[in-house]
Amino acid sequence: MRTLLKSTTVFIPSLRPSSACYYNNRLVSFQGDSFSASPKLMENAKSINRSQSNDILSIKAKNLTDTDEADFFNITTTAQAPMFTSPGNLFLEGYSMDESGQITQPIIGTFTVKGLSIDETQNLIQQNEKKFLKNATVNIKVISFKGTLLGEVNSCGYRYVYNNQITVLEDLGRAGDLNAVGSRRSVKSIRQAPKGSEEVLFGLTDPRLLQSKYFYLMPNDAIYVEPLKARSSRINLEHPTLLYAAATTANLILNYLDNN
Repeated sequence: MRTLLKSTTVFIPSLRPSSACYYNNRLVSFQGDSFSASPKLMENAKSINRSQSNDILSIKAKNLTDTDEADFFNITTTAQAPMFTSPGNLFLEGYSMDESGQITQPIIGTFTVKGLSIDETQNLIQQNEKKFLKNATVNIKVISFKGTLLGEVNSCGYRYVYNNQITVLEDLGRAGDLNAVGSRRSVKSIRQAPKGSEEVLFGLTDPRLLQSKYFYLMPNDAIYVEPLKARSSRINLEHPTLLYAAATTANLILNYLDNN
């Protein structure tokens, strides 16, 4: 199945650092005059998290009058709920959405929730549970919310998010920030879209990032921090140097063997 990759470039400041301010421009995030002692509102185009195929949801039904009766509508009982603290139990204990965007709940049946927000999914299931459970309330969480962080950071990998939202700054903070050769001007975000994947390039040095819809992460987002150009140039220089050293060593060995 072919994947459509939509590439966009934004938020790359056109600053040319001189020798006097090179390190400041390279290492300082959110440069410019946007930050001052007086608060300034940076409105954000936040995206709504809508359910996708293969999402795993935690759905808990509650009844104000009979807790035992409500347990019939849940996969786990109240005593088993602490098992959700382990990511390894997410697949086993949650409601896994199939490719068609449906989930099946005990007693009530099958629902199509693909493309719905958490609030819309909660209202849909709660209205159906009220047909069987008096004073029913439903609490829904996305327990498969995870992101991947790669590149020049101090701790790469993927991590689960136990929150309704997380920003790119929080994600980088969990990874211990960029390392010494990470570029704050070249950070890529890859986001899953209905027709494929979206790729966007942004810079941490530009305050306009706070107004971008990519400031808040979505489930399955992947962030990649590129290396500084100085490091790439240094690596390119290292290869010919190693080859030259190997050739010189081989030549010395051959000369030694010829003379002996």
